[in-house]
Amino acid sequence: MAEQNTGPRAKAPLSALKPLIPYALAYKGRIVAALAALTVASGATLVIPNAARRIIDFGFSETGRAFIDAYFGVMFVVIGVLALASAFRYYCVITLGERVVADLRAAVFRHLTSLDPAFFDQSKSGELVSRLTADTTQVKAAFGVSISIALRNIFLFIGAAVMMVKTSPKLSGLVLFAIPVIVLPLIMSGRAVRKRSRAAQDRLADASAYAAEAVGAVRTMQAFGMEGATASHFAGAAEEAFEAARLSTTMRAYLTGGGIFLVSASVIGVLWYGAQDVLAGTMTAGTLSQFLLYAVFVASSLGQLSEVYGELAQAAGAAERLGEILAAKPAIAAPENPKPLPKPPLGTITFENVSFSYPTRPELRALSDLSLNVAPGERVALVGSSGAGKSTVFQLLLRFYDPEAGRILVDGVPVSEIDPAALRQRLALVPQEPTIFATTVLENIRYGRPEASEEEVRHAATLASADGFISAMPEGYRTVIGERGVTLSGGQRQRIAIARAILKDAPILLLDEATSALDAESERKVQEAFDRLMEGRTTLVIAHRLATIRSADRILVMDQGRIVEEGTHDTLFANGGLYARLARLQFTDAEGRVAAE
Repeated sequence: MAEQNTGPRAKAPLSALKPLIPYALAYKGRIVAALAALTVASGATLVIPNAARRIIDFGFSETGRAFIDAYFGVMFVVIGVLALASAFRYYCVITLGERVVADLRAAVFRHLTSLDPAFFDQSKSGELVSRLTADTTQVKAAFGVSISIALRNIFLFIGAAVMMVKTSPKLSGLVLFAIPVIVLPLIMSGRAVRKRSRAAQDRLADASAYAAEAVGAVRTMQAFGMEGATASHFAGAAEEAFEAARLSTTMRAYLTGGGIFLVSASVIGVLWYGAQDVLAGTMTAGTLSQFLLYAVFVASSLGQLSEVYGELAQAAGAAERLGEILAAKPAIAAPENPKPLPKPPLGTITFENVSFSYPTRPELRALSDLSLNVAPGERVALVGSSGAGKSTVFQLLLRFYDPEAGRILVDGVPVSEIDPAALRQRLALVPQEPTIFATTVLENIRYGRPEASEEEVRHAATLASADGFISAMPEGYRTVIGERGVTLSGGQRQRIAIARAILKDAPILLLDEATSALDAESERKVQEAFDRLMEGRTTLVIAHRLATIRSADRILVMDQGRIVEEGTHDTLFANGGLYARLARLQFTDAEGRVAAE
């Protein structure tokens, strides 16, 4: 089973953003440029109060006109520098955020593709998509606008605090003394914001998962007249997401309002105290004005930091959810020193006393002490009732799971010692329910071998009896198929899947009811193609329609995860066992006569 490391829930609010730092550090040049622009912009901002003090103290006199003109001219230059530096800083930081999130999305999706099926057995696809979209968008807001604002206000806060101390150490002491009283409640409430934010994102993911499931089954939904019930269910899920988001926003509103009030109230109190010094003649009006502007910078910086802190805490919840995906360890992974498969391929398959239960049903044995050997080029059919373990043999052979006991060998090498990618290159699968992607027919077939030429794709489609209906499409092989191939019939989808497997040209074929959705004429043509394709290749066939496997070299009859009978069609039919009973059920005609042929 895939291990999911969800991480401790009691982390400091912003610590969940730490795993994202390496993504940003990949663009050090852009970070340096943004910090340089930030420094220039902050310096320009901090010059303005000093100029205001000089104008107030020295400019308002008969001899100060030239002085005022010069200082206002300098201030225009300072404002111009401030504007240019701010614009450049904004560009650098925002594009950095976009770049980081693009890389993060790619990394999360790449990691998802590496996880084994056991992970997806326990996860909802809609929720995973929500993490890829909604959560990364939340992180983008943090790494873009929020961090840009946070950095600007941190620089401005530090610079203004230093200048406040330089202007009036006594008044600055009173202001700085109040800061811890203000900041500590903000940090504590920020944790509550993060908790609420995580809950809101979880509810949104639940709603997204339900929507994805409903849209994927729209035909079934409408066929059963469940439109109203489905819409009501989603509306309820959306309402839960809204309520969770409302609670998160309420916490952020309290955090923002409380921070602004505390900071501003402390500044006003200190300024009142400073006004007494001006009245007493121990401080000039210009000095108090300078201090006032720096105090406003400190107050506004802290106020905006309190708001940004809430946004970063919200993004931390999203980052934590993404981190859970990145921390999930696949149970199926390549060994440190994988063994190579022999070349040329042999095509042998061996199961030695294999037992297995699916992670989601550990109490139910899918296979029990199963042993089988398939020789090179042999055609072996697996038959049995539903749940007998036939598809599980394929799942383990493809190493989607590892057995709990026993071992599996391909070409004499244990599959646990082979790189899964190398193993799967030796196998070509045609599933009972083929997956068709919302792209062209050409790309769907080329999925079996991406580097194949168009001529090779056409040849594979011809062997699979698919070229006729593909060529009749409006744009032939360039026709875009609807999502999951909804514009195709079941037989057409299956023939495209067969063409995909033919194109892969692997030495071992795995056919899971590969002709079950074909009409009699198409089945005959495809069976002829398979007969040509299977020459010199090892083939495992799962079949419920026993008429399609009469030519198999061996038939293995499975029941409750074990092989209970083995032989050819004629031998097994004559033995009168489970195979004969299944055959009679299928081959009995309307008058009750049994057709053994």
